This record gives sequence, structure tokens and C-alpha cells, in this order.
Amino acid sequence: MKLPAKVKIVDVGPRDGLQNEKQPVSAEVKIGLVHRLQDAGLKEIEVTSFVSPKWVPQMADNAEVMHGIQRLPGVRYSVLTPNMKGFEAAIAAPREEWPDEIVVFGAASEAFSQKNINCSIAESIERFAPVVAAAREKGIDVRGAMSCTVGCPYEGEVAPERVSMLAKLMKDIGVQRVDVADTIGVGTPRKVQAALEATLAHFGVDHISGHFHDTYGQALVNTLASLELGVWNFQSSSAGLGGCPYAKGATGNVATEDVVYMLHGMGIETGIDLDKLIDAGVYISEALGREPNSRASKAIRTKREA
Repeated sequence: MKLPAKVKIVDVGPRDGLQNEKQPVSAEVKIGLVHRLQDAGLKEIEVTSFVSPKWVPQMADNAEVMHGIQRLPGVRYSVLTPNMKGFEAAIAAPREEWPDEIVVFGAASEAFSQKNINCSIAESIERFAPVVAAAREKGIDVRGAMSCTVGCPYEGEVAPERVSMLAKLMKDIGVQRVDVADTIGVGTPRKVQAALEATLAHFGVDHISGHFHDTYGQALVNTLASLELGVWNFQSSSAGLGGCPYAKGATGNVATEDVVYMLHGMGIETGIDLDKLIDAGVYISEALGREPNSRASKAIRTKREA
């Protein structure tokens, strides 16, 4: 079976990883994490979210973080903009501090959409249409995060048809690429492949990424199952940052370190220096007062000390 020769990883640690952290993390530390990630060779980093500080206090320093980053050529910096107000805040800064890409989102589960944002899936995507149009007009790319593509905390399994419907809605409003996310980490390889195949009906394989949570320890096998379909873009989080708010005690995003270790072991190129990546994970974990949630990191650091 021919697998992709190279993989591009979006590290979502600074945004998706830190947004659920109860303890405040300073803008200085967040900027330090972004710098360490790009120094390790990451070419795409999800930096922050322009959302109301009332809902996500951890992201209240969004403009300060975007201002403080020393940008490197060839690195794409993305931010989440949940509405027009968020988008306007993201571009209130000078042009050189604008994000290269904004992220909008929608759920493949009707119950999840109603519980989270109090409207139907179709309505939620309709609300994003002006945001997408405004971003595209300004030359900013748009990614669509599709959550609950294999399972939902409220309605259980999610049918691939729902995923296909959501992908089509995203495509129709001008979203350029999408993330197929297993938000609560319940997916197994065949289910994940079914969700990806449903998305492939509307987006080319180069415009789809896998986003897997490791709640049930399935994230790496789901990554392999995606590679088998030719998917070569993935999202992960340094040090496995980010709990899942819907599953008590559950782990969050799969650790970037573990994904990179697996890919390198398969001879797949990532452009990432694993040692530097491990150091970036240690840096943010120390700031949070805990160990990195990555087995590869732990094993390699233990060997270093030997």
C-alpha cells in the first residue's frame, strides 16, 4: 500500500490545547511556545482564538500574542474566529499581524450544535458565510473545522451522511479546506475512514486534514487509517495539550511528538526536528506545572538521562 511520502502537521497546542486550561498562561509563555514550535520545523501553527474573553478567558490576550510573534517565512499562522466580531478583531492590527488563515467551525451532530451554539447545523454554517466572504476578500485563507464527525457526547454515533452534509455546507460558503475531527476521541479506524470518505465527496484529499483526540487511545491508529486513504495533513498538539470538556478525565488532542515519532519510523517526512519538538512540549508543560502527555516524549527524555 502506497502511503504519502510526506505529512504536514498543524500544531494546535497554543489554541485548542490551551483554551481549556483553567490556570492562566501568560502571553509571553504562549509566544515562547509558538517560537519553539516553529524552531522545531512546524510550518502551520494554530495560535489563538478571537472569541469573547467572557467565554474563553485564556484567549483574552489574542492580539498581544499575535503582536509578539516573530514570524518566519513559510510558516502559516491561523486563528479561530467564531463570528464577524472575532474576525474584525483579528484584522484590527496592522496587516503584518493578520492571520494567514482563519478557522470557522461546525458540528456534524445536530444535538451538539443545538447544545453548544443553540442553533441547527445549517443555521450555524449560514452565520459563518459573511465571515468567510470577508476573509477571502482580504486575501486570508479559510479552514473549516468539522467537529463530532464520528461520535457525539449527546447522540452517540454520527452517520457519514451527516459529515457529507456538513462538508457540502462548508464548501458552499467558500471554505477552502476542512478538518475531520473526532472531538471526543471515540473513533476507530473504519469509522474514521467512513467520515473521511464522506468528506472526500466534496473536498480533494489535499484539502482535508485529520484531527484526532486520544481519549480511547485510538488517535495514532486513526492517523494510520487516514494515511491509507492518502490524507497527509494532520492536527495535533505539542505535549498532548488540551483536555476534552465532554469526557471527564479524558485526554485531549493526540501529542504531536507521538505522531511525529510514528511518521518518522514509517519513513514519512515531516520536516520536524523531534528533539526540538520534545523540548517545546517540556517548556509548555513546565509552565503548566505538569509532565508532557506524550509517551514518545517520556521515552526519549528517559533515554537522554541514561
